[in-house]
Amino acid sequence: MSETPSPSQTPVGVDPARPSIARIYDGFLGGNNYYEVDRVVMEKIRAAVPEAVDIARGNRGFHNRALRMLASQTKIGQYLDCGSGLPTAENTHQIVQRIDKDHTVVYVDNDPVVLAHGRALLVENDFTHMVEADIFKPEAVLGNEEVRRYIDFSEPVALLHVGTMHHFEGDGAVEVMREYIDALAPGSYVVLSHFFDPEVPELTAIAKRIENILTQGPLGAGRFRARAEIEAMLPGLEFLQPNATSAPGLAVCDEWWPDGPRLTPLSGAARCVAGIVGVKR
Repeated sequence: MSETPSPSQTPVGVDPARPSIARIYDGFLGGNNYYEVDRVVMEKIRAAVPEAVDIARGNRGFHNRALRMLASQTKIGQYLDCGSGLPTAENTHQIVQRIDKDHTVVYVDNDPVVLAHGRALLVENDFTHMVEADIFKPEAVLGNEEVRRYIDFSEPVALLHVGTMHHFEGDGAVEVMREYIDALAPGSYVVLSHFFDPEVPELTAIAKRIENILTQGPLGAGRFRARAEIEAMLPGLEFLQPNATSAPGLAVCDEWWPDGPRLTPLSGAARCVAGIVGVKR
């Protein structure tokens, strides 16, 4: 979908003249569900930071490993994935239902392409559902009739905000996440990843180059935040240890319990996205 489609090809509600972060992310992961306007943004990012694809790959790898851990090592059977996007493979339901076919997954998004793609993908899956709501308005998600039909908030839930909150503008990110966390039962887990400013000059420079393209262009959002700012988004949670040598808390996505030894060094861009998992006691 690299060319601008005709009106008859465009899903209802989609503006093919406006870039979409979901389509751009999908493009960096190797998908083709993007338009010319998205390709332009992708090329600007690649020109500024050639290894920018490592941010998308690192983020997705963290998502996959965190879900495998939760599905195999906890008793949680319901997953609320906020801002699910358009991944080309290894969606949340595919990962957790591979371990237990009865795990329930509810995706929440308000991007028309994501909704159309998700509903087509899930038409024959009775344990996975796609709900339209604004993920930056917790009351709209938590009070949604469909969400409450499939998610029992009196029982532990795995809440995912993977690659979402860096697109929230303003100073209210902590309050958005607090409202979600307050609604969760004890024993629930929160999985969060975020564009990361490591506060090291050469890496901060990489983060700022990408941030400027995202925030100064038509997308208008995409903040890289420091460790303390990101960890503050999970108030009251007990952080998991991200690997055998690190203290509990935030870690570069590729260093969050990697699948095996690292044979090549991480790029600077790969060090500019980080993930964290917390549990509500």
